[in-house]
Amino acid sequence: MFSRLDIEEQLNCLNGVQKDAVCTTEGPLLILAGAGSGKTRVLTYRIAYLINMGECLPDEILAITFTNKAAEEMKNRLRELLHIPDKLWISTFHAAGARILRSAINNLGYERNFNIIDTQDQLNLIKECLREQNLDFDIYHPRKVLSIISKAKNELEDEVSYEKNARDFFACKVSDVFILYQKKLKESNCLDFDDLLLLTVKLFQEKPELLNYYQNQFRYILVDEYQDTNMAQYVLVKMLAEKYRNLCVVGDDDQSIYQFRGADIRNILEFEKDYPEAKTVKLEENYRSQRNILEAAFHVVKNNSGRKEKRLWTRKSDGEKVYYFCGRDEREEARFVVDEIKSNQDKFENFAVLYRTNAQSRVLEEILVRENIPYSLYGGIRFYERMEIKDILAYLKLVDNLNDNISLKRIINVPRRGIGKKTMEKLENYALSEGITLFKALQESEKAGISAGIRKKIDEFYHCINNFYNMGEFLSVQELVEKIIEDTGYLDALEAEGTFEARSRMENIKEFVSAAQEFDVSGEGKSLTYFLTEVSLVSSMEVIGETEEDKRVFCMTLHAAKGLEFSVVFIIGLEETLFPHSFSLENPEDLDEERRLFYVGCTRAMNRLYLTHARERSFYGRRTSNLSSRFLEEIPEELIGFASGDKDKEWGKREGAEPLLKKEDTERFLENESWSVGDNVYHKKWGNGIIKKTGVSGEDQVLTVQFPEVGTKVIMATYAPLKKV
Repeated sequence: MFSRLDIEEQLNCLNGVQKDAVCTTEGPLLILAGAGSGKTRVLTYRIAYLINMGECLPDEILAITFTNKAAEEMKNRLRELLHIPDKLWISTFHAAGARILRSAINNLGYERNFNIIDTQDQLNLIKECLREQNLDFDIYHPRKVLSIISKAKNELEDEVSYEKNARDFFACKVSDVFILYQKKLKESNCLDFDDLLLLTVKLFQEKPELLNYYQNQFRYILVDEYQDTNMAQYVLVKMLAEKYRNLCVVGDDDQSIYQFRGADIRNILEFEKDYPEAKTVKLEENYRSQRNILEAAFHVVKNNSGRKEKRLWTRKSDGEKVYYFCGRDEREEARFVVDEIKSNQDKFENFAVLYRTNAQSRVLEEILVRENIPYSLYGGIRFYERMEIKDILAYLKLVDNLNDNISLKRIINVPRRGIGKKTMEKLENYALSEGITLFKALQESEKAGISAGIRKKIDEFYHCINNFYNMGEFLSVQELVEKIIEDTGYLDALEAEGTFEARSRMENIKEFVSAAQEFDVSGEGKSLTYFLTEVSLVSSMEVIGETEEDKRVFCMTLHAAKGLEFSVVFIIGLEETLFPHSFSLENPEDLDEERRLFYVGCTRAMNRLYLTHARERSFYGRRTSNLSSRFLEEIPEELIGFASGDKDKEWGKREGAEPLLKKEDTERFLENESWSVGDNVYHKKWGNGIIKKTGVSGEDQVLTVQFPEVGTKVIMATYAPLKKV
């Protein structure tokens, strides 16, 4: 270990505020660490300082991170400083909970050698419970039920408290499943991931002497990414820190973007209420980005309500202005991004393209492949390799070729129809013995020894595919895709699932419809066979040249980008209803999170930032015009540099200025300032419609309008070209 002189020399590499955070050892401490402000260094040096200055022993420190990668990075840094990482409790919340439970879970009736089951095993167990309760999977979707149980546990509701709080019939049935699920887990001496925190808190509540033991052991507690903690994590930390109150939390409320996972931003916003004697240190010096990038990010996030007052600054120069580009459509937008990457001399790995939804990657991927630019979908799967896309493609392949046994086997029970593996084995054996295709065997399922109940389901599937085959002669590819999605109930099944992942998969399917629409209007060989050939070529094309993962352009969602940094960043799709997402427009808290997500995206950029959007975008196979994102309007004009002939565009929704879109696209109808549910309206492009829902976003009114010809649209009242009929 270092001497006192050594550690003082080490502290010289910190700025004044960082040093203050490191050397403040006693009492509660809130470190508001802005993006790129060196928080990991501060956490690491704080631990080293505590040990080297004799404040405590290594095993008296508990350091909590949110990922195993972050924990390993901190251990490696401390290994260089202290050479004693094995004596330190540096781990994720769940790993710490598991370690505590290994030593004391017998007090809750479990054996110490418990197993931790993964998500797939959880899902299988939920299905088993649903079957035993005779509950319909279509109503009580296994993933939805599992999501409800997980949410309850993260809010410290076990099966008993959930049962007490169940108010409606659905919740009561879920409660029955919850109780059975926990019973089966305990009988198997197993825990799920959420139990690691729920049961640790329960253990401390039921055994105060154990809580006292760990309170005495952990004299100093450090928590990273505190803005992302949920209820269970918050309570666990509060219990452990209650005795010595030497709790140091590090985070940034401006980077709280995981509300959909249960994160509660109030935990960091109200830290001083929980600990009135707390000291607050703000790390506002940014070591990553040029000044113009930081300023653009700040001018957006400052509009959020209830945020901690802080402002990132840097010793770096202003740098280049933030580049803005508006394309005619998503293809021109993606083309601009790819052309900019090609025209710069930077290495491919220095570029990142960020987007709000996974579905946005399709057009970008296609152009990157055709231009032979290697890319990597960080934390994601290529568009045509995603499960839901492969499912719909399997339907199309079977319709195009009824002899395609591989595609048939993939989708005969997707969505779920009750046609299981044993039934398929019988059908395959019969087809093999008779020398016929599997599709033909469906017609003769009785001869294959299939029971009457299952035969009915097989017949329904057979006639469904046969109808698609017959309709394929006169329907366009887009129409056929839409017919398959509607008649199979694929989207309905995902909607019933009700999870964040299901919503993302729904967006991917809608984007696939747009791919079919693009094909139909291309004027080249409009047959289904030709379409499938085109998709196969795009999805199977290999980029020639450098293929190492770290030599590629990185494409990812904004959520996946947190914690990363790149020389050049593109944020694409900056349009109302896309970013900010339509789901956020009626709830101010959700809109604040979208703004924080934009802030996170901007602060990934070190040297250059591009903000792009399109005037028109294909959504579910139909062209739509969206107002440019309000986030663009919140950035001062002097920070913006216009790209590729856009210099004549007016910037922002300033007093007396037009919005970014063309005037004819955003014509105001001020005579209709008041809108109500049930109003009949007319839109010059979408025709007649009826208002189904109204809401408020900022000072504007949000309208949900049902148009018989094009479906439901969510639009801003101020700029919607609507007239009352």
